[in-house]
Amino acid sequence: MTTVDDRSSVEAGGAPSTGLYTYDLAPTKKEGRRWGTYNVFTLWANDVHSLGNYAFAIGLFALGLNVWGILAAFALASVLLFLLLTLSGFMGHKTGVPFPVMSRIAFGIKGAQIPAVIRGAVAIAWFGIQTYLASSVLSALLVAMFPGLRALDSDSLLGQSTLGWITFLALWALQVLIVSYGMQMIRRYMAWAAPMTLITMCALAVWMFVRADGSISLAIDEPLTGGAMWLQILQGAALWVVIYGTFVLNFCDFTRSAESRASIVRGNVIGIPVNMLFFAVIVAVLSGAQFKLDGHIITSPTDIVATIPNMFLLAAASLALIALTVAVNLLANFVAPIYTLVNLFPRRLNFRRAGLVSAILGLVILPWNLYNSPVVVNYFLGGLGALLGPLFGVIMADYWLLRKACVNVPDLYTEDYRGEYHYRGGVNMRAVWAFVPSAAIAVVLALVPVFHSVAGFSWFIGALAAAALYAVIADRTAQIRDVDGEAIAVATE
Repeated sequence: MTTVDDRSSVEAGGAPSTGLYTYDLAPTKKEGRRWGTYNVFTLWANDVHSLGNYAFAIGLFALGLNVWGILAAFALASVLLFLLLTLSGFMGHKTGVPFPVMSRIAFGIKGAQIPAVIRGAVAIAWFGIQTYLASSVLSALLVAMFPGLRALDSDSLLGQSTLGWITFLALWALQVLIVSYGMQMIRRYMAWAAPMTLITMCALAVWMFVRADGSISLAIDEPLTGGAMWLQILQGAALWVVIYGTFVLNFCDFTRSAESRASIVRGNVIGIPVNMLFFAVIVAVLSGAQFKLDGHIITSPTDIVATIPNMFLLAAASLALIALTVAVNLLANFVAPIYTLVNLFPRRLNFRRAGLVSAILGLVILPWNLYNSPVVVNYFLGGLGALLGPLFGVIMADYWLLRKACVNVPDLYTEDYRGEYHYRGGVNMRAVWAFVPSAAIAVVLALVPVFHSVAGFSWFIGALAAAALYAVIADRTAQIRDVDGEAIAVATE
């Protein structure tokens, strides 16, 4: 009997091609799936509390949203993300395949390189940037503990100081080491880092609340009201979903190891709506307490950490932020390009080698120069990010609307022209035709200044446009047949 969880059944019945099938790309075995509710929760417990997310959320306070407006924005965003991520997660659990292989369903065995490369390119850039941000925290901590190191932080080589190079390479090597042990080591690291992250951020919020004499400012001096406030709430919620546009695409990279659908749902409930509202409360306390103290709006929790008067507590908080940033990087920016590279070069790369190649690429792009260039961040990375919505729209429409979640997993690994996902030359042009115009619309809305008022909704507009267009032009009849008692979808050209 053909099952989606048994690797040996694919090898025996699907005549897999060595150019499409490797150990790392193969469907996970059911008995080897160890990600339970807690593991799914720790994924979000780490990722939600990243420094970049805090900077974004505190920015909503600076833009004029009051505390209740921030909570409303995150409540709405968490509901949307829970739905999107659960749908995406179920795909990974059923098929057991990573994102590049999942993309073969809609785009074809060769066309799948399009979404995989786009997702991987975004991740590699942000891997380097996040490593740089963590190294900056470590450099500041070392200078605070050992003032003599300040001399190493005043020179420059390729845009980075000597101390900056040392701390960056140290954290870079740490992440490469963790990834070299595979997904199970990443799972263990998350399980350790998540409670430390939550305790640290909660303690930081309590400390600030006490410093502010047990009260906080609920808004800046001239907060938004009426229609402007509600528009900012909607845009804030939409932008929060955009931030997770990467994860909603390749969540299957993690849920392919989930024990059950129930574990995905439970982990998502605790990790997204509950955890995100907890995150929003911490943001409100940190920003509101600091504003009450001196009328200053912080830009990141690192601004508060730097003011901790006790060196031991300063070191503990800084190390916790570094551990958190490493966890976020492993989850959001390391796994995706690894699978992308393995999919591109299956005969030469495995998980460990692809991790090293990905890390080297994240180093040679000199990410601190990217981060310090608003043009690069806003237009290059912003433009790539705008493409994720249309990709999601095509993949979701194909899997849920057209195929009704019925997938012929063995055919994902065969180059036989009779294979269901061979299409024409390995590319489903209908998916490409739906993606290209929708992507163009999303990029224009995201980057052209005249559309600034709707830029925050570009991901949704692109996703919906791509899904609708694909559903229209995918003019085919889906035949459902039963093979050894299991239904699979067979597309007829």
